[in-house]
Amino acid sequence: MRLVSLLPSATEIVYALGLDDDLVGVTFECDEPPAARQDKAVVVGGRDTRGMTPAEIDSYVKGRMAAGDDLYTLHADALADLAPDLILTQDLCRVCALPSGQVSDALDYLGCRADVLSLDPYTLDEVLDTIVAVGERTGVPDRAGVLVAGLRRRLAAVAAAVAGADAPRVAVVEWVDPPFTAGHWVPDLVSAAGGNPVAARPGARSTQTTWDAFAAADPDVVLVAPCGFRLDGAARQARVVADRLPGVPVWALDGDSLIVRPGPRLIDGVETIAAVLHPDRVPAAPAGTATRVA
Repeated sequence: MRLVSLLPSATEIVYALGLDDDLVGVTFECDEPPAARQDKAVVVGGRDTRGMTPAEIDSYVKGRMAAGDDLYTLHADALADLAPDLILTQDLCRVCALPSGQVSDALDYLGCRADVLSLDPYTLDEVLDTIVAVGERTGVPDRAGVLVAGLRRRLAAVAAAVAGADAPRVAVVEWVDPPFTAGHWVPDLVSAAGGNPVAARPGARSTQTTWDAFAAADPDVVLVAPCGFRLDGAARQARVVADRLPGVPVWALDGDSLIVRPGPRLIDGVETIAAVLHPDRVPAAPAGTATRVA
């Protein structure tokens, strides 16, 4: 089966299922594992925002969406040349990837007959369900079952380690300028790590908020995990948060790797958060995943 992944988390799932030889196309953001972008055809492009501030990125995204413009460019001819059997995409967030409807329209225009599987989880359990769904559609349900069972065992190990401990009130900042609450599966990660998520929207879209609203939630710990940023970028933004929420411990997390992409590495995120919240019960987080800034 010839596979094309139009979102980074799906690419990670494909590799975790041992289907990398079947993967023929990815997006410009599919950087994990690094071989994905190096060895596969890139069929989706977009603007490189690495040199932009959070405020500039927010303004760019809002401006494009208000004008009805797309944030991503589907290289339709390149996609057609790959002759995929199955395309993995999403409808969860226009800011994160191409919506499945746009992909289907392109396939109709090109006369391609590929199937489209949209992966749209809102909770941690639903993320694990998407792994099962990909395994079933690609003919490797047993591999998916083994993978998910292993991930659930790791979640159970964290739960056992933090059982009986006080659950600190945890606010997760998904964006700094303007501030955004944590939504979708992120509050589930906090709960699974032995925390009590506050200023959050479990199972719902994250929304713009205010620093006063974060302060009113009275968090014991603030985690900064901005979408699209690794630890160094998160640490820079966490210093802004520390100024806005003085007196509260503030940690930066590698959000792009561990928090915001709905794939297998979310369990790494749970383990990292648990190490921050319960250092006396959980082994220290691996280097490069979390750092305290205040």
